This record gives sequence, structure tokens and C-alpha cells, in this order.
Amino acid sequence: MTNYLDFEKPLAEIEGKAEELRALARANEEMDVESEASALDKKAADILRDLYKDLTPWRKCQVARHPERPHCRDYIEQLFKEYTPLSGDRNFADDLAVMGGLARLDDTPVVVIGHEKGADTKSRIERNFGMARPEGYRKAIRLMELADKFNLPVVTLVDTPGAYPGKGAEERGQSEAIARATEKCLQIGVPLVSVVIGEGGSGGAVAFASANRVAMLEHSIYSVISPEGCASILWKDAEKMREAAEALRLTAQDLTKLGVADRIINEPTGGAHRDPKAAIQAVGKAISAMLSELQAKSREELVKDRRRKFLSMGDKGLAA
Repeated sequence: MTNYLDFEKPLAEIEGKAEELRALARANEEMDVESEASALDKKAADILRDLYKDLTPWRKCQVARHPERPHCRDYIEQLFKEYTPLSGDRNFADDLAVMGGLARLDDTPVVVIGHEKGADTKSRIERNFGMARPEGYRKAIRLMELADKFNLPVVTLVDTPGAYPGKGAEERGQSEAIARATEKCLQIGVPLVSVVIGEGGSGGAVAFASANRVAMLEHSIYSVISPEGCASILWKDAEKMREAAEALRLTAQDLTKLGVADRIINEPTGGAHRDPKAAIQAVGKAISAMLSELQAKSREELVKDRRRKFLSMGDKGLAA
């Protein structure tokens, strides 16, 4: 059953009618409803195209959070071969909100790391809805150090509302773990490319996305705080999330203009959840292209390239 977002109600009605007609035809083989159903399909396709032609920032937030959107596990299973997961931070525990390990991308050995939200109620609870604890970031540090030691490119897949803000996480050094993960991103002498596949929330995302190249899916978001959180702080009213989404400049289109993201990966009409296979293939092509751009650079050049990228975001004069 398709999950429709609130702005997709007109689409839900038309697609529902087409499915009802086909259900009637399946129950009564003498009925011929294909012409009527096809006409409804065409109308639904037109509505879908119009709805997604110019999404507002808030609607992009809704699409980025869609429960049927492909997640990190889906990308790893379909893009990478010989994936060998590595678990634990060798200190406290294994954080299931972060998955990663050794793999091959187009026969190139890499280390892949990503946030995993889960696909159903049980797995979402196990994965803590993609909100990593300190041990998750320390696991990522361990994997990046491994990649640096064996000269393997690092691919990160970002999809988190933010780092977990619970008491236990704070007691175990959440901010320190995020800071060290960000520092490690900036230190390693191997290519590091990142793709925001859904939500890129606050420092929890920056800890994975301080990369040589950052790509964003067309309807993904990347921001210092959620629109709801921003609205609660600025207007003391979480219902002003639409205004906050506009102000945050969190869309892939805005962030590419600002130099935070380097490329936008187009999604199928209606979002990645409408055609996960096509979306995943597009991400794979983008990752391969970004790694190709970096493969000729030395370790020193890669570190300088990363440093230059981040220094030039706020003030181009600092890049020199």
C-alpha cells in the first residue's frame, strides 16, 4: 500500500479510483475497464508531475522523510559487492544506527559508512530511527582509520534527523564523538565522498559529510536544525515549520548555490520512493564519478582539497 504525503491527496484519489476499477475487473473477468483505468493513470501521472515540478522547502522535507524512501541498507545491498560489515567501537557497544564495512564498488575496494533508519517498526526502534549515539560515531572513526591505513576510498551515506540527544549519549560524550568524527573526515588521506540520501540533520550529518565531494539527492535536505526545532526556538511555535524551512535554505538546490553541496542527483518523478531502483542507480553513478575526480590526487592534495572546500564556503578569500 502506497503511503501518500498530505500534499499528494489529489493523486491518492485518482490512483485509488484506478486501482478500484482494476480490482473490480479482477473479480469479474467479463468487465473491461482498462481504457478507463488507463485514462486515470494518465491523469495521475500529470498530477504527479505538476506536484513535484516546484516543491516548496517544507514539502521537500516531507519527501526526504518518506518512510518508503530507500535507506542506507538498500543502497549497500544494490550498489556494493562483497560487503563485509564491521561492528562496534571497541569501547562500549555496537550502534545499529550506523552501519559500515568493507565492500567493492565497480570492483574498486572501498569502505562504506552510513546512517540506517530502518524499514519497519521493529527495525526503526532497533536502529533508533537513524539517530546515532557516541559509539556510532566512534565506529565510523574506526572505519575511517582502517580506510586510511589501507588506502581505501571512503563513501558515506547520510540520512539522519540528527545525533541522539538522550541522557546516556550525553554521558558517554556525544559532542566529543561527533567532533572527533568530523576531525577524522578532514584528516584522512584517501578520497572521501558523501551523499545525502534523505535527511542531513545537524552535527550528526556533518560528522559523515565533511568530505571532498558532497552530493545530494534532488529532494533531500541538509540543515543545522530541523524546521520544527528552528520554529520552536525562533517563534516558540513548532507549527511555523514551513516558514522555518524557507529560512533555513536546506534544499539541495539552495545548498549547491551556497557551495555546501557539489552536485544534485536527480530523482524519479514523485521522489526516490516511487522508483527506488532508478534512484539507487543514479546515486551509484554519482559516487563513481566523484571518486574518479579524486583518484589522481595524492594524500596531501586530498587533505588540502577538503580543507579548501570548507574554508571557501563562508568567505572565498580564505580559500587561498
